[in-house]
Order: sequence, then structure tokens, then C-alpha cells
Amino acid sequence: MKAKEAKKLIQKLREEIEYHNKKYYIDAAPRISDFEYDKRMRRLIELETEFPDLRPPDSPSQRVGGAPVKRFKPVTHRVPMLSLDNTYSLEEVVEFDKRVKKFLARDDVEYFVEEKVDGVSLSLIYENGLLALGATRGDGKTGDDITENVKTIRAVPLKIPRTPGFSGKIPSLLEVRAEAYLPRESFEKINKEKEKLGEELFANPRNACAGSLKQLDPKLVAARNLDAAVHGVAVWEGASEFKTQSESFEALTKLGIKTVAHHKVCKNIREIEAFIEDFRKKKNTLNYDVDGLVIKVNRLDYQRALRATSKSPRWAIAYKYPAERAQTLLEDIKVQVGRTGALTPVAILKPVQLSGTTVSRASLDNRDEIERLDVRIGDSVIVEKCGEIIPKVVEVMKGKRQGHLKKFIFPDRCPICGGEAAQLGEEVAVRCVNLDCPAQLKARIRHFVQRDAMDIEGLGVVWISAFVDKGLIKDLADIYNLDFDQVMNFERMGKKSTENLFQGIEAGKSRPLERLIFGLGILGVGERGAYLLAQKFKSLERLAEAGEEELQVIREIGPVTARATRHFFRQAGTHKILNRLRKAGVRFDIVDQVKSDTPFSGKTFVITGTLEHYERGQAEALIRSLGGHPSGSVSQKTNILIAGEGPGSKLDKAKELGIKIIDEKKFLKMLKASGIKVSA
Repeated sequence: MKAKEAKKLIQKLREEIEYHNKKYYIDAAPRISDFEYDKRMRRLIELETEFPDLRPPDSPSQRVGGAPVKRFKPVTHRVPMLSLDNTYSLEEVVEFDKRVKKFLARDDVEYFVEEKVDGVSLSLIYENGLLALGATRGDGKTGDDITENVKTIRAVPLKIPRTPGFSGKIPSLLEVRAEAYLPRESFEKINKEKEKLGEELFANPRNACAGSLKQLDPKLVAARNLDAAVHGVAVWEGASEFKTQSESFEALTKLGIKTVAHHKVCKNIREIEAFIEDFRKKKNTLNYDVDGLVIKVNRLDYQRALRATSKSPRWAIAYKYPAERAQTLLEDIKVQVGRTGALTPVAILKPVQLSGTTVSRASLDNRDEIERLDVRIGDSVIVEKCGEIIPKVVEVMKGKRQGHLKKFIFPDRCPICGGEAAQLGEEVAVRCVNLDCPAQLKARIRHFVQRDAMDIEGLGVVWISAFVDKGLIKDLADIYNLDFDQVMNFERMGKKSTENLFQGIEAGKSRPLERLIFGLGILGVGERGAYLLAQKFKSLERLAEAGEEELQVIREIGPVTARATRHFFRQAGTHKILNRLRKAGVRFDIVDQVKSDTPFSGKTFVITGTLEHYERGQAEALIRSLGGHPSGSVSQKTNILIAGEGPGSKLDKAKELGIKIIDEKKFLKMLKASGIKVSA
């Protein structure tokens, strides 16, 4: 195909795709099937790949996600993104109305009431009609630049489209406030996939949306099918402006920008109360989560007159619906074992309708909560739904208890493997501490092979799940005993991929001791703790023999971590797997030597903000190797704060305490003085 012909076809495909984006995401009136849409998108990508000069930055092909980024850059908001004051009471809404009218010295104040989508706040900036920036709220003043992730949200136009009836001028600079969210069907699909892979489920769509937007790889974000809706204008320059909040919504709609779906101009408090009650029923029928309504003074000059506090605007308030409750019968209590070994009690309920769904299971949190509620099988209970995956039992109707119901005895052994279940220190959770527990296997393997632990390249989530499901891996040691031919015969594996995986497995036998200790997943032992234990004991065998008192002598190893470590090495399953790891050739005694007499020796460092040359984990590892002590919090014991780009509250605290503060340039000089080669 010639370039001229390709250009015409590319333009036609772009126009069709953007048209169908609008029909699906803004008008909620799709005209073609997902298959037909995907076929057009694939063809567009093929042509733009063949003719890269014909691909502009606003092409809908950008929705599939570009190359991964190393880190998010901080951005300062032109207009601060303030939070809203919340209320759950109609009386407080009335008080808000009185305050507004008293301040403005008038009674004829109307309000713009809109649904409050339960998602993640975004700032979207368009320059001359093109999307220039998508940023998170952050602390209200500074957020993260997540533009590449925002581009994957099809409801967010890459170029202001304008409706056919729009005759005005596109603003030269437009900054809007939006809410990114995850539709319920997308949320359920993601959690089903995570469940198959043995991963921890997202608690609710909001958490899933936030977790998605934090992904450094836009392709992963694109696969999540996020949605978004605009709810306000922060800046509108170079075009005719408007006088009210409702007019701004009309202007945005004419520009072709999706706004929140449910809103109304209310002339007085009675109309607000009526809208609150009407929407109470409607919100449970939507395909996304709404946790309330936002009540805004409609006239923008009134908003400016009312101004804002340091945290919240005085011209708006959020009314949140109280969590819904229902009464039902507790038929059973099942104790499940999570990925971290935590024993979690789940209430099995007589099915009951709650917030538009049938509820048959509810959370009981932990052993302490069961004792606090004194809940027993056969009790009438009150369940509450607060947006989590399953509702929670919040009350026992003891007055309705009939006959003698047995007190529930929480197990002291793991219901899956029979291993010891311990409550360590002041921790609320009761956990299975058996390394050989099959309920935790996939999660333990993922932790063990990650880059900061044994760094086994090629053994990702998909293959871990496949190998465990087929019985090739039954514990950590089986990783080193995989059969080459069996692995190669897996679909989509192939000889080259298998060779790469086995090279990674072989390399993983000779990692430093601190990474092996961290990879074993001892409760409470992070990277810093693993490093300290490796430096103290020099071998895993010696660590396994250590008593609690000997462990507590180490700086930063407290009684809870010491007890957890001792518990871990006392388990028969732990001994069995460690013996098999040793026989497979995994080294237990490679300890990196710490340099002495460096500018870092004996000093405690805290890093805040983003470093250009190193990720935080890498920088902290270097500090440890040079005799320093990296810490996550600023205190009187901190010697030096390293301030990168976009420092947070740690910088303010360091200034208050008079702690020495250095920038990344000075940090690099210290590394060079310690014999570390630093790239320019």
C-alpha cells in the first residue's frame, strides 16, 4: 500500500474509532460489537506501524498503552485539588445551606447536586484541544504525571472532539477535574483472574482503579478497561466562559467531554433532600460505585466569594449515604487461609438482599473480632455493606438467641496443612507459619523469585500458576528440580524460553544470603531485616539455630520479629524445604562484605522524593553496603535526609528537627568517594 492510500485509510479508521468511542463511553449507545471495534483498532495499529510518520500523538491507537515508564514524575497543580467536607446527616446539609446564605447575605441560593463517583481523582489538562497532561491528586498540591496511563481510558478524549452542534471556540487551555473508576463488571473480571493466579483480591473497585493507575506499564492499565467522568472545571482560557456550574457542564458536553451522569440544579434545600432520597434507590442499579452526592453552590461568582479553607472549599459539601444494613441468620463460620498465611473467618449467611445484591457471605475479620462480638453459629446478625467485596458482620442480635449455642473455638492449627497457627506479638492476625503450607504456595513462590529476592528471570505469575496447577512445583525447592523437557512441552513455552528460564534458575542458586532470607518470607522480615540477619549470622544454618534473645540483640530486630523468625525455623516443613534447597545447590553462605570508613558508615539515612539515577530500593542497598542504615521515617536518630525530586512531608520534618539535608548530586558525590562507580 502506498503512503497516500494508507493516509486516507488511517484517517477513516481513526474517525470511525473515535465515533464509536463516543457512542459507547459518552452516549452509552454502542453501535457495533466489541469484535468489530477491535478489528478496526488492530487494522489501525498495523497501518501506523507500517507508516509511523502518519501516527500523531492523539491517535486512538495510543489507547492500547505505550512503553513502560521507569517512574512517575511529580507535577504541581495550577489550582490545588482540595478535598471535600463530608456529612452523613441531612441536618448537616441544612446547616451547610444556612452557612452559605449567611455568608452571602442572601436567601436565593441555588445548588448544583451531582453524583459522587467512588474512584480516583484526576486532573486533565488540554492545550489547544490536545490532551497534554493527566495527573493524580497526590497531596492536593503535587501529584504524579500518569498521562500515558490516562491515555488508555477511552472515555478521556485525546483530542477535544466537539459535538456537531458546537459553534464556539475551543479553549486554548482547559483543566478539568475528573474521577477515574472501574465499572463493576471489569472489577469482577479482574478479581476472577487474580483468584485463578492465587493473587490477593482487590477489596473494591476504587482500590482496583487506584492500583491500576499506579502501574508503570500502560499496557497493563489498558487491559483493565477503566472509565472516567469529568465533574468540574479548574481553568478555561481563550474562549467564552460561563456563570454557573450547570453552564460549565453544558459547555463540557458540547465539547464532547463525558461528565458525571446524574446531576440536578436544586433551587432550595427541600429539592436537595428530595434528590438525595430519589438517588438513594437509583445508585444501587448503576454499573459503578457511587458513595454519595456532591452539593455545590451553582453560581461561580458565589463560589469565588465563599473561597476555601486550606483543605476544603466552603461552597461545596459531600453527602455520603450511610452503609446499608440487613438482618439474617449465621449458618456457619468457615476459616480460610490467605496468601500470607492469615487465618480469616468468613460468616456463611442465610441469603439476604443488601444494596441491590444477594449476600450469602460476610467478613468476620479475625479471631479477636469473633470474641468481641461473641458471635455463634445460629445467631441472628446484622450485616453491613461498605463497598468491600463481601459485607461485614457488625452486630449480634443476642436478644434473639434461641437455646444454648456453642461458643465458636478458633483453630490453633492451620485448617489446610495442620501446621501451627500463631498470633505473634501484638499482631491481630493468626497465621499459619508452615513454609510447606499449600494454601500459600503460589504467593510464596512469587515472593521468592522476585527481583529483590532470588531474582529468577522468566518465572512469572503465569508460569508459576501453570507449574503449581500441573503439580510440577509443590514447594520452593521444586523450582530447582524442574524437568527441562516437561517445561518445554508447555504450550507457548518453547525451547528458547525454557533455556532462558533454566539459566535464571541456575543463577538463582548463588544469590547473597540476605536475598535468600528475604525470599523465604519470614513474617516481619523485610529487606532491611534480612540484610541485618545475614550480616550477623553469615549463614542460613547459623540463623536457623539462633534463639529469640540472640536475635533481639541485633539493632532493629524487635521481640515480635525475633519470635516470628524463631517460629519459622522450628517448623518441620521449613526444615524439609531447606534441606531440599541445599541439596539442589542453593548457597546458604554468600554474604556481601560491608565497607567501613566510608562517608556512610554508622549513619542513618532517609530518602524522600524521586531519585534520577537509582530506584529507592537500589539506593538503600548501596547505603547498607557502605555501612549506613537506611530508614523509612525521619526521627531524632536520622543523620542525613536525601531529598530527590518532589520531596514529601519528610523534608518538612527534617527541617524542623535540624537534620542535615542533601540533594541527589551530593549523594552521588558520597557514593563516588566510597568507591562506587556512578553513571552520568
